[in-house]
Amino acid sequence: MSAPFRFPRFFVTSPNPCPYLPGRQERKVFTELNGQHAAELNDALGRIGFRRSQSVAYRPSCPECSACISVRVVAHDFEPSTTQKRTLKRNRDLEVTACRPWSTDEQFQLLRRYLAARHPGGGMSGMDEMDYADMVEQTPVNTHVIEYREPRVGGAQGRLVGACLTDQHADGLSMIYSFYDPDHAERPGLGNFIIMDHILRARAAGLPYVYLGYWVQGSQRMAYKTRFRPIERLTGTGWVRFEPESVPQPM
Repeated sequence: MSAPFRFPRFFVTSPNPCPYLPGRQERKVFTELNGQHAAELNDALGRIGFRRSQSVAYRPSCPECSACISVRVVAHDFEPSTTQKRTLKRNRDLEVTACRPWSTDEQFQLLRRYLAARHPGGGMSGMDEMDYADMVEQTPVNTHVIEYREPRVGGAQGRLVGACLTDQHADGLSMIYSFYDPDHAERPGLGNFIIMDHILRARAAGLPYVYLGYWVQGSQRMAYKTRFRPIERLTGTGWVRFEPESVPQPM
């Protein structure tokens, strides 16, 4: 008898400069997601800290550093803070649509503005239209682009102010990449709103978690992920709730 699916083969990248912590090197272990069991494999790997990029699942594998920590929000127990409640109220008029994973020029132009303002010179800053299309459309799993638009005016579709490439796992939503209008004076906190919307969407769908990827200790760019409580981190013995201030600094 044949096994339901072949055990995946894993590979390791060569060391490269770490994009988060100066002076350090990063290395990743990865495997390909393909075939009829790609979604099940992605679910299983997601529970042990892997992330998806197109048809590849990867996670850090740095011999001398453990700063990258997989984190997820417990959706059913989430209680917004006073500031987060204001952000939810400020953006409650946005029209939210789960779209099929198909790239549009409107999305790409918003991404370009976001990267230029928030991540100039970053690893994604050189993306062109084809690169963006590959990021969105090359998916072997259940994926959507969640669009956030301003209210319709005269029946016309509202302006796109945010988007998130999102995978649905058996136990939650995995936010692959989100971006938004970085200069919208009337809607500060759009990035936080997108995360909270995913938490509420997961709760409504009966999904227990929202996976936020990696929280990088010592990186100010990743500090926002710990504002959503309760939050769990992946340890050697499984997922545990934690207070970020209590986590030892990485070696």
